[in-house]
Amino acid sequence: MTTSGTTASTSGSPAPDLSTELLELARATAEEAAVLVGAGRSTAAEDVDTKSSPVDVVTAVDKASEALIVRRLLGARPDDGVLGEEGAATEGTSGVRWVVDPIDGTVNFLYGLPAFAISIAGQVDGRTEVGVVLNVGNGELFTAVRGQGAWLTAPGAAAMQLHGSAPVSLEQTLVATGFGYRVEQRRAQGAVVAQLLPEVRDIRRWGCASLDLCAAAAGRVDAYYELDLKPWDHAAGALIAAEAGLVVTGTTGRPFAEPMAVAAAPSVAGPLVELLERLHTAG
Repeated sequence: MTTSGTTASTSGSPAPDLSTELLELARATAEEAAVLVGAGRSTAAEDVDTKSSPVDVVTAVDKASEALIVRRLLGARPDDGVLGEEGAATEGTSGVRWVVDPIDGTVNFLYGLPAFAISIAGQVDGRTEVGVVLNVGNGELFTAVRGQGAWLTAPGAAAMQLHGSAPVSLEQTLVATGFGYRVEQRRAQGAVVAQLLPEVRDIRRWGCASLDLCAAAAGRVDAYYELDLKPWDHAAGALIAAEAGLVVTGTTGRPFAEPMAVAAAPSVAGPLVELLERLHTAG
């Protein structure tokens, strides 16, 4: 692996060989971390701490996974920076920064629900160029490189390009969402869902933001929204959704995830964003 500080071509985009290098490193690292996480599932409940609230949990396996990921990434590219959910924060000099969620969906992991993922994004000069989300629960691997589409590789199957979905109306839109950890925040979010539900086909809640974004990319849901995501929650998944052709945006003209993240099929993105703006303003 090269550790050169040169990260961009003269066009302002990363050189193709850099994007390929970052993708392959992220994928190999995610696969190695998934082995560790899978092996730790049976004893996950033996060492659990809480963070922002009693329901916001972190396990020893989360911490071990992040340590492995950081070690592998910086072992291959020591001049890069890293930002991780469990505290990794390394300033780099190469222009590349890795944004890492070592187990997205920790509550699912703790309970044995098969929707928890390793999420690794590679950013170049502040823009996400590579995204990898590996569902440890079922082995599905979602990947994207900016400008090259989004892909799903399932165990035993060839890679399949993702193109999202195209619902004909908001009433036929299946929407995924998630909730925060603080009681008052969850109460407000629940009130919005109660008003949203009659306006759409139905609501889904899996408890893993990166996989929600990938589900939208794969057309398994038509849209996803959530408030107050952190960079490690969405950096990889948002690129995958965008490369699958979804509209990836915020509300009221704000950027994605500041504070609301919306990823939706183009056919319904406008009406959905307008509805979410109205419901959250009313709330």
